Amino acid sequence: MQEVLVLYYSHRGSVRALAELVARGIDSVPGAAARLRTVPRISTVCEATEADIPDRGAPYAEAQDLEECIGLALGSPTRFGNMAAPMKYFLDGTAGPWLSGALAGKPASVFTSSASQHGGQESTLLSMMTPLLHHGMLILGLPFSEPDLTRTQSGGSPYGATHVAGKENNTSLTDEEKRLAVALGKRLAETALKLSTR
Repeated sequence: MQEVLVLYYSHRGSVRALAELVARGIDSVPGAAARLRTVPRISTVCEATEADIPDRGAPYAEAQDLEECIGLALGSPTRFGNMAAPMKYFLDGTAGPWLSGALAGKPASVFTSSASQHGGQESTLLSMMTPLLHHGMLILGLPFSEPDLTRTQSGGSPYGATHVAGKENNTSLTDEEKRLAVALGKRLAETALKLSTR
């Protein structure tokens, strides 16, 4: 089994739910397995730290996870049209894999969740692509051959899987959002396997 890393930060659970669906899509591809990892919260108070092991959810990511994967799905909630600070902080610390070219030539996808339909989903997805391009990764989105992309009244974008969570994070993922997240994971795994055999 070759592993595809699903790396995410989730504040209220929506991005984690998307990550689990992306992982389901990866796991549906013979020969591929998802490796779920998250990043800790950060604080403006220097003394405040997270526990070494998360209370719930996936383990924290390490540089080794990036080096060992054959592909990467990166997820973050929107923060004013950008990725959340914990994910940015983690990516800012990946100079080692960047210098070694550990991610160069590997495929990557992105996914996000926002409170509202116009909460900056596409700009957030684009902001997550930038460091991946600097790492030399090959960016994959969702093609319009996915029928849910034209039918969805909620989340979903050609740039990546998305979810509209609602102001109080009280909106469940729609069927279209779920299928698009699984489709993104499947497409990423299929591509990663093809590229890893070259």
